[in-house]
Amino acid sequence: MYKCNSRRLQELIEQFSQFGATDNGGVTRLSLSDEDVLARNYFCECCKALGMDIQVDDMGNIYATLPGKKDMPPIVMGSHLDSVEKGGRFDGVLGVLTAIEAIRTIKENEIEMDIPLMIVNFTNEEGARFDPAMMSSGVITSKFDKEKMLQSTDKNGIRFHEALQASGYEGEQENRLKEALAYIELHIEQGPVLEAKQREIGVVEGVLGMVCYEITITGQSNHAGTTPMSMRKDPMIVASTIITELHEQLGKIDEQLVFTFGRMNVSPNIHTVIPNKVTFTIDSRHQDPEVMQQVEDILNALPETAGGCSIHPTKLWGRETVYFDAAICDEVERACQSFGYSAHRMFSGAGHDAQYMASMVPSAMIFVPSIEGKSHCEEEETTFEDCAKGADILLETVLTLQTKFSIGETYTLH
Repeated sequence: MYKCNSRRLQELIEQFSQFGATDNGGVTRLSLSDEDVLARNYFCECCKALGMDIQVDDMGNIYATLPGKKDMPPIVMGSHLDSVEKGGRFDGVLGVLTAIEAIRTIKENEIEMDIPLMIVNFTNEEGARFDPAMMSSGVITSKFDKEKMLQSTDKNGIRFHEALQASGYEGEQENRLKEALAYIELHIEQGPVLEAKQREIGVVEGVLGMVCYEITITGQSNHAGTTPMSMRKDPMIVASTIITELHEQLGKIDEQLVFTFGRMNVSPNIHTVIPNKVTFTIDSRHQDPEVMQQVEDILNALPETAGGCSIHPTKLWGRETVYFDAAICDEVERACQSFGYSAHRMFSGAGHDAQYMASMVPSAMIFVPSIEGKSHCEEEETTFEDCAKGADILLETVLTLQTKFSIGETYTLH
């Protein structure tokens, strides 16, 4: 077994954290921003120093390939370099940086590779600047229409295609990843489970199915001081009642179900006026499609009227549970056993590029703990020791797959 250089990985993480550094220890590195371009440039510099070939596709995805002795599709590692506004130093970027460290360890130990190894940086994973999230991995896996994605605009009216051209990272469609033997993405957990269970590595078996609804409640605006309570059609009161009732009903379905009332809009949003419309969203996630169907049944069974107001649920979007390749997950767990690192089999509640990649390449994910479960904030933190352990598992898994692929073993795409 080979161990990664933890000090070298820490220095790499600290270097990348300077691209878009915020005053409170986080990063703002929105997709295709100046900060993102700096990170992309340094990523390419690091990979070229390792003798890797760099290619860029038409969505700005960067592919760095270490050639192997055999003419075969690569084993792919990676994630993304972009962040949310005032995000953390580890989200996304850690998957790219641990992959770099894995390649550095291979090179310094003069390990001969039969199978090419690739590191990918996916463009606009976060969707923080351009909707939707996981845009470019979605395009290459045919989840999204490219032309529609190119027209996505940020809050300043800049189109994705304009930003892509300005970045200098608009490549050719022929450079897109078309086939690979496996895809492995390391990521911070972004949740509290590993820390709570005192486990060092998360073996991620898939990404939870989810559904998002918007509930619109329409009432009647009127003067806040002159309208008797008994004569009001107040959608805010109805909304609060519905939220309370849904919280109680959904909480009884399954203890693993998570649901969030995440966005609320009130019109006209004036303190002296009874609202005439309230909309709120509910985001629900679970592994079992039958549980998700129960959620939808409850939402669609909401009454059409209450308190003199009309009630209208609208399904915004949803996704089915994505299952990663069980055999590759087993290899990740065996790597943990080899190093003596404690492991926990789990599903991801957050979306990742791997969920789209799993539709074209046998895929898996590796999680490392997030301190207090914090992510998408400047307080996000993972110990450098845990980062290095994740890199060890990534490297060991890749080397095991390398050996098995070179003798003709294959993994079935699920």
